[in-house]
Formats: sequence, structure tokens, C-alpha cells
Amino acid sequence: MKIKTIGTLALLGFLSITMPLTAQVVSKDSLNTLKEQKANIEVSKKLNERKMELAKLENELDGATREVEKTAEQAQRSADDNQKNAERLGSDPQDKKLARRAGNSASGARKDAKRARKAADHLDDLKKDIESLRRRIADDEAKLGDMQGGSSSN
Repeated sequence: MKIKTIGTLALLGFLSITMPLTAQVVSKDSLNTLKEQKANIEVSKKLNERKMELAKLENELDGATREVEKTAEQAQRSADDNQKNAERLGSDPQDKKLARRAGNSASGARKDAKRARKAADHLDDLKKDIESLRRRIADDEAKLGDMQGGSSSN
């Protein structure tokens, strides 16, 4: 009876030592798989966020283009008005009313030119942001493709 008990205890001891070793290997593999899946999900999430941002910026692009055209036309009209008022003042430099109109039109032309420059700068920045975002999206898609391609071969 002692031998059976010792044999049983030895078998149980051996099993208790070898079972965790086998379980650890499996859990390490599944842990690595879970980590890869988590990385895939994070890249996919970032990719989707960037695509949404790109769509938002592309929607703004039409409005910004129209704004640039509108402000450029207004700046040109203001500059033309300013030139006419300056010519009128040149023919009668002592007229206070013409001097005030010339000063006001010069101020208006300056403000309109500034608005046109700001609109053009905004459009340029928007185009740069869109191009940068497109590059980052392409990088993320390539990264995701590599990750999915690499994990399917394992």
C-alpha cells in the first residue's frame, strides 16, 4: 500500500510539474496572438480616424476654394475703387471729401487684400494637411497589410 501511495504521489507530482509547463507554452502563444490582434485593432482604429479626418478636410476644400475666389475678387474690386478715388484726389488734392474717400477706400483695399491672403494661406494649409494625411493613411494601410500578412503566415 505504501508503494502504491508513493507511486500515485510521484505521478501526481510529475503531472503537477509538467502540466504548467505545457500550459505556459500555449498561453504564451495565445498571448502573442492577442498582442498581434490588439496591434492590428489599434492600427485599424487609427486608420479609420485618419480617413474620417481626411473626408472632413476634403469637404472643407470646396468651401475654402470658393472663399479664395470670392476674397480675391473683392480685393480686386477694392483696389480698383481705391485707384479711382486716388485719381480723383490727384486732380483736386484740397478736397477733404475726396481725401476721406480715398483714405477709406485705401483702408478697405488693405483689409480686403489681407482677407484674400489669409484665405489663400488657409487653402494652402488645407491642401498640405490633406496630402500629409493621405501619406499617413497609405503608411497605415501598408503597415496593416504587413501585420495581417505576417500573422496569417504563422
